[in-house]
Amino acid sequence: MFEKILIANRGEIALRVHRACREMGIETVAVHSTADADAMHVRLADESVCIGPPASKDSYLNTSAILSAATITGADAIHPGVGFLSENADFAAMVEEHGFVFIGPEPEHISLMGDKVAAKQAAGSLGIPLVPGSDGAVESDEEAMEVAKQIGYPLLIKASAGGGGRGMKVARNDDELLPALRMAKSEAKAAFGYDVVYMERFLGRPRHIEVQLLADGQGNVIHLGERDCSLQRRHQKLLEEAPSPALNESERAAIGERVISAMKKLGYRSAGTIEFLYENGEFFFIEMNTRLQVEHPISEAITGIDLVREQIRIAAGAPLSIRQSDIAFTGHAIECRINAENPDTFMPSPGLVSDYHAPGGLGVRVDSGLYSGYRVPSHYDSLIAKLIVHGQTRNECLMRLRRALEEFVIEGVSTTIPLHQRLIQANDFINGEYDIHWLERFVELTGGETD
Repeated sequence: MFEKILIANRGEIALRVHRACREMGIETVAVHSTADADAMHVRLADESVCIGPPASKDSYLNTSAILSAATITGADAIHPGVGFLSENADFAAMVEEHGFVFIGPEPEHISLMGDKVAAKQAAGSLGIPLVPGSDGAVESDEEAMEVAKQIGYPLLIKASAGGGGRGMKVARNDDELLPALRMAKSEAKAAFGYDVVYMERFLGRPRHIEVQLLADGQGNVIHLGERDCSLQRRHQKLLEEAPSPALNESERAAIGERVISAMKKLGYRSAGTIEFLYENGEFFFIEMNTRLQVEHPISEAITGIDLVREQIRIAAGAPLSIRQSDIAFTGHAIECRINAENPDTFMPSPGLVSDYHAPGGLGVRVDSGLYSGYRVPSHYDSLIAKLIVHGQTRNECLMRLRRALEEFVIEGVSTTIPLHQRLIQANDFINGEYDIHWLERFVELTGGETD
């Protein structure tokens, strides 16, 4: 097992990884920008190294600085967390080339699944159901028109690289197709430096369902059930729950087995998530995330399995310590992403946290690096806390979540707590009747702005 792990990230996820390491008796190294010198994970780590100024490109994306920090502190391995370099195949390869262990998948798997066109082709070959669409990249107007004839309208044009809704356009007829194609390619080029796009059927009211998996690269693969991540604004998740209110046991087992079979064929290693659109009883592959997910705690809550611990064990060469038959899905869990944003306009709200009190009690978990006197920097993602609540039933979970949100105190900056309080009292949410477009409509109807 490793003696020392460098955590190449910040915020709540860096603290999450630190805690798993400490419980395993592993020392930690925190790297940080000058803006994060007083961050909680930096305070708690055994060692810390400043790797640059506030800008991400000069610190958390500075591969040379991170590798130098690992060298001077004598780290055995590097955990990339989420975001930043966590799905950068070149970084994963560099980590291994410099004699450290990358706590994640093989670089070739990161690279494969990071290209949406290649990932879709790979998923199809592995037996994962796909949304009907183009076989690969659409390179001309003529090809776009031919694909549109084959799959019909409405259809979605998507950038092969990147995410977050950029390079994504809907065409509902022939007149809209070519202008949408050009806009998607232009956005993709501007955002990612890569204007390759592909096309697929546009699903009207799907849910976003993802399946959590663990694989040890030694032929052992398990799934930890699904998460429903349909509550999104501008393709950014706001609240997730597990299991999904939309699936029954047979659907859950069937898609889980399909995922296990595919990952065994791929020879995958580490934690991973396969994301689907789900509509009318059918699953359609979106993408695979070759890393830990922000919403991983709700899978931990319903299974009792520490995903970070398993990631570390797998990276150290150990086989999975659990089999699929060992997993018992218990109760229901919901995660609220608490962002430092105005709850109506969604404008970022960095600043000094003047008062902080986290809720507690049975079934309540808060992943956050906040404390009174902490200054939320303006340079990074606005996620400042994750509230995870577990109950024996979905109704118990909802009642506990309502109470926990009432207890949660974060003063000095605006947060999305009031938005979460509104949405969990909406009848559609209480009844589990929502899709990926529901939150946008809800925000408009309750007085918020989506622009």
